Amino acid sequence: MIIRNYKFCLYPNPQQQKKLQNNLAVCRWVYNRFVEYTQDKFVARNDLNYMLVELKQEESWLYNYHSKMLQMVSTQIDAAQKSLIELSKKGHKTGKLKFVRYDQYRAFTYNQRGYKFDKHGNKDLLWLSKIGYVEMRKHREASGDIKQVIISKSKSEKWYAIVTCEIDGAVLSRIDFRKAIGIDVGVKNFAYDSDGSATSNPLNLAKLLRPVARIQRKIARRKKGSNNHKKAVKFYQIIHERIKNRRKDFLHKLSTQYTKKYDVAFVERLAKLNMVKNHRLARNILDSSWGTFTSMLDYKCKMLIEVSARNTTIDCSRCGKSVSKSLAVRTHKCDMCGLILDRDHNASINILKKGLHIFNIKLPQELREVTPVETSKLSRKQEDTIRFYLTEVH
Repeated sequence: MIIRNYKFCLYPNPQQQKKLQNNLAVCRWVYNRFVEYTQDKFVARNDLNYMLVELKQEESWLYNYHSKMLQMVSTQIDAAQKSLIELSKKGHKTGKLKFVRYDQYRAFTYNQRGYKFDKHGNKDLLWLSKIGYVEMRKHREASGDIKQVIISKSKSEKWYAIVTCEIDGAVLSRIDFRKAIGIDVGVKNFAYDSDGSATSNPLNLAKLLRPVARIQRKIARRKKGSNNHKKAVKFYQIIHERIKNRRKDFLHKLSTQYTKKYDVAFVERLAKLNMVKNHRLARNILDSSWGTFTSMLDYKCKMLIEVSARNTTIDCSRCGKSVSKSLAVRTHKCDMCGLILDRDHNASINILKKGLHIFNIKLPQELREVTPVETSKLSRKQEDTIRFYLTEVH
């Protein structure tokens, strides 16, 4: 089974906003009570649910809120405890679970029941237990069986519904390795693929650096805790949310463009934490969000394979000779075979070759034939190998 999330914008009226905010406050209160209960020992989720029953008997007002929503808080605590245990096993220093402040708790969950999608005229509505019908923008249909709905609030005070669906993996059609693409990501060109298509990097943070710096100076001049300070912080959060939305819009459009055209995508396995140690490129690398782009390709396309980034830029994609070059050199020139092309294009072809080599598939030597569409037909032995591999993966 495959899990997919769909995010829709909600437009609650003032009364519904108060109810939604009240649900957040109640879930935060229950969360902090659970944190207090688990300070000295690990408490299983079932024990937390028994504690929730006792809390309801002590605090009768909790019966006014959806039961499943409150139970999901215990699931959240259980996952947090297990994460701390795993981190401690790996040698990290971990403390106890921390209490959550008012402005830090931003989501609650309706699991299995307590929600319903409806349509009145041209309006799409989401019914939530104890709240009622809330207007939403359902810009696409959520395919599969709906398992839960997460209601979240952004820092700029916008409300969203995140719908989690379960899709049967058997509906995916057979993968055609002739529709494969190698993608090289970078700072100047965000993506350069083995077909020769280059997508420039928008660098959304760099475009809004001046407004960000201006509002940061305003925040520094305001008295902490004052209303003017809160207004400045809110505007600062709005700017960063605008940057995030632009970045996600670009990544979604580009990843969808690739997945509609190709079945398999090969990308580099990059050590991003080591790359950001270069302080001249760190901001642009983080602004590019290569990891988010890879994650989007992973759940959108039929198959995503990460290959080693070793020598993909240095090796010649035609003859394989190593041609060393610095970051300033943007053109690949091979003295052995005379190949001249963009260094990122050369790297993307090498990525494609490395990926296809995993499945024992070879590309033609001529550069004009180096496209997924024009690769030679697979032999029966190669198709059997791929079919065996896909059976093992799924």
